[in-house]
Amino acid sequence: MRTLCVVGPGATTLTERLAARLDGRVATVERLPDGSDPAPDSAASYGLSDDGVWVGAGRDRSRDELLDHLATDYDFALLAGFESNRLPTVVLGSESAPDDSSHAPLLSARSLDEVDLDDLSSRIEALEPYVTLESLVERVKRDPRADRAGAIATFTGRVRAKDADDDPRTTRLTFEKYEGVAEERLSEIRRDIEARDGVERVLMHHRTGVIEDGEDIVFVVVLAGHRTEAFRAVEDGINRLKDEVPIFKKETTVESDFWVHDR
Repeated sequence: MRTLCVVGPGATTLTERLAARLDGRVATVERLPDGSDPAPDSAASYGLSDDGVWVGAGRDRSRDELLDHLATDYDFALLAGFESNRLPTVVLGSESAPDDSSHAPLLSARSLDEVDLDDLSSRIEALEPYVTLESLVERVKRDPRADRAGAIATFTGRVRAKDADDDPRTTRLTFEKYEGVAEERLSEIRRDIEARDGVERVLMHHRTGVIEDGEDIVFVVVLAGHRTEAFRAVEDGINRLKDEVPIFKKETTVESDFWVHDR
C-alpha cells in the first residue's frame, strides 16, 4: 500500500481528487476534530447500506494501527490533515514542513490549484510501499495455502541505538538499494526457500530511505507446515538477504555519519 499525507488548506479536497486518478483500491482518511465520538455506549459504530457502502467511527485506534489495518486490503491510503516525518507528505499553503532536510515534503504548493494531479499521481505510484510486520502476517494468514500451515514465524530487524554503553548513539540509518537488482535477488531468495518441503509462503521486505532510531527496518515472514521448517526458513531468509541483496547502509550518529561498507 502506498501512503500519502496531505496538510494545509484544501487537504481533504486534494485527497478526493487524487483518489479518482489512482489505479487501485484507495482509502481516504480525514483528521476529525477533537471530541468526534461514535455512539456514547459503544467503542465503535458503523452504518451499512444494502449496496455494501459503509461508514464507521471508533475511539480505539491510532493512525499507525489504522494504516496496519488498511494495508492488507488497499493499494493506497490518502490521509488529510495528518503531519508525519515518516510518511510522504504534500504541504499546501503556509503549513510548515519538517525542518530536517532528510524528511523534505514530497511536494509543496502555495495552493491546491497549483498541484499537478497527473504528476502527483505518478509520484505516489512510485513511492515505497507502507509495509509493517502486522500487514505481512495478515497477508500470509489469507494466503490460499494457509490451510496447509500450522506455523507462522517472523523476524524483525530494527535500528539499534548502540552496541555498547560507551558507543556514540546512532540517531538514524539511511538505506539505498541497487534498483532492479535488489528486487530480483529478493525474488530468487523467496523462490528458493518456498521450494523447500513444508514451506508454503515467504514474504520479505526491507525499507529504504531514512529510518530513525528504534524504527523497524526489515521483515521476514514464513508460513510453513510446522515450526521447525518455519524457524529455519526465517533464519536462512534474513541471512541470505543480508549477504546477497545489494542494499547499502549509511549510519548517522551523534558524532558523525558514514557509509558502513566504506568503513
